[in-house]
Formats: sequence, C-alpha cells, structure tokens
Amino acid sequence: MITIDQARKAALSLPETEEKPHFHLTSFRIKNKIFATIHADKYYMMVKLSPVDQSVFCAYNKDVIFPVPGGWGRQGATFINLKKVRKAMLIDALTTAWKRTAPAKLIEKYFGKENS
Repeated sequence: MITIDQARKAALSLPETEEKPHFHLTSFRIKNKIFATIHADKYYMMVKLSPVDQSVFCAYNKDVIFPVPGGWGRQGATFINLKKVRKAMLIDALTTAWKRTAPAKLIEKYFGKENS
C-alpha cells in the first residue's frame, strides 16, 4: 500500500515538478501542465498517459490501474489504486506521465536524448 504522502513524494521526485491545487484535488505539474492528481477521498492517483501506454499499464491488473470513466479515460487519463499498487509501478506510471507532458528539451535534459 502506498500512502498519500508517499504518492505525493513520488510525484515531486520527478524533475522540476510543482504541486498546485486543482479545484478540490492536489495536482502535479511540469511547466504548469498537469501530469498527475491525487484523489485522496478514493485513495487514487490519476496519471495522464497516452492511450497506448494506458492499455499497457491496464493490462497488468484492472483492479490496480484502470481508465478514468468517460471521455477523459478514453484520452488516457488513468486511475491508480494506491491501496493495491506496488511502488515501482507507481513510479513507472508517474515517470511515463511526466515524459508525456514535459517539453522535449526537459526530457532530453533529465532522461537523455533517446527518451525524448
């Protein structure tokens, strides 16, 4: 089980990430673009993935990682159940969402040219 504080620290461990409120949620942003939010009431984290990345992560276990219901989910918004996810998978999903959202120059700066 991942606590809300552990999920927050995992998101903030990514380069140049800022934590800001987003309505009633806590959001994590790179260059002011949201790549993840915490839904503390459900003990979920939402990450913004591509539809392809979403299908890969969701193939693991739909009780752990699953699309957000509705249109946002069809665009790649993905819930992660913090009560069931392993830390390594959470970090992998957060990193994938960060890379999808960050500008190419930042991805290259922190992860190398082959990851941009």
